[in-house]
Amino acid sequence: MPLVHGFDPPERFVAGTVGPPGSRTFFLQARTGNRLVSVALEKQQVAALAERIDELLDEVMASGTEAVIPAVAPLALQDNDPLEQPIEEEFRAGTMTLSWDPGDERVVIEVFPFTEAAVVSPDQLGEDHDFEEPEPEEVLLVRVPAGVARAFVQRSESVLGAGRPTCPFCGEPIDPEGHLCVRANGFRRRDPV
Repeated sequence: MPLVHGFDPPERFVAGTVGPPGSRTFFLQARTGNRLVSVALEKQQVAALAERIDELLDEVMASGTEAVIPAVAPLALQDNDPLEQPIEEEFRAGTMTLSWDPGDERVVIEVFPFTEAAVVSPDQLGEDHDFEEPEPEEVLLVRVPAGVARAFVQRSESVLGAGRPTCPFCGEPIDPEGHLCVRANGFRRRDPV
């Protein structure tokens, strides 16, 4: 049985970063009282989670439910404070699941640790191999009301946008030291033949 870091609902649930743009570490952080859990994850995972939460809430709104789902984050729930200290990584995020619980009108987020054992190569998926995903040792389980979920999305988008600016020519990030842009220096991409 895995160790469950459960928050139903948390007093605070946010995505945030530590470090300068270009070498930031992303975290999900949940807190209730003195209990604080921080889970490290990739920038793309934050973006995917925020996007899917937004889509899920839009789907619930469109379903004709009687649940009150705000279209945007309520002003009273906005959270722009830094991550809480100390930041002690419980685990690095791997698989995440997302669902809507109509019974208590909450978004349910489960974050499981990344494990090498769960990485499967294409040849392992053949008929001769039975693959069983290993039981996780721990899981972050967060249940939040719709307004808090919209505020999480808004903050995540702000955190993602606070990184390095992108080059208007090639779309790659621009470091503080500058950027060698292939498109601006006369090089052009060749289409594969």
